[in-house]
Amino acid sequence: MARKRPKDPSVLHGHHVVSGPELRATFQEAAQDADDAARVRRRVLHGVVLVLLIGLIAAGIIAALAIINGKLAIPTAESAQETVSTCPAGTFDYTPPEQINLNVYNSTSRPGLARSVADEFLARKFVVGAVSNTEAGYRGVAAVISGAAGQSAAFSVQRNLPGSDYFQDGRTDGSVDVILSQDYAALAPPDLVDQTPGQLSCPRESRRVADDDKRPVNPSPAPTR
Repeated sequence: MARKRPKDPSVLHGHHVVSGPELRATFQEAAQDADDAARVRRRVLHGVVLVLLIGLIAAGIIAALAIINGKLAIPTAESAQETVSTCPAGTFDYTPPEQINLNVYNSTSRPGLARSVADEFLARKFVVGAVSNTEAGYRGVAAVISGAAGQSAAFSVQRNLPGSDYFQDGRTDGSVDVILSQDYAALAPPDLVDQTPGQLSCPRESRRVADDDKRPVNPSPAPTR
């Protein structure tokens, strides 16, 4: 009886059986290929970064040379424009009340306010003309309005009417209008009126919230309140 050939352990059912050493060798080759690919990617990335850095350095040197040679100007921040005041900046002497022609208007819903305040001005020897109602967009204590010729007179009126706002219009005479508004309470006591030289008062310019109108509505005759 013929002896059977010993079986080849590397062959099973006609297929090659991968041994441990062969399997380890295969994984080592795959790992080495992956490492090689990673090294290539790192080298490419390093090259790109290096090129960018060299470009930035070169651009900085060129820009610096251009600035030094005056070929490139660096824009500077423009200073914020200062708010232009419409309040006259001059200093005025206190004009005697008997030299001031004054018109008194009531823009509130309080009946008789214009007449009562006009009588108080009359008692202080102001020359009172028109006394009437008006509609005005102004909100505050009172608006004191005059032309350039009446600024000194308006200054004296404001000293008697604390908290009022001065406005200038285009009139050419020295008359002054007073428009009483909802915050009006009272005139300054006669014996406490400051008669030293000073400036016109425009407190509305520093308020955060502007009134409805940039300028008060010019008074128009209406039945006296």
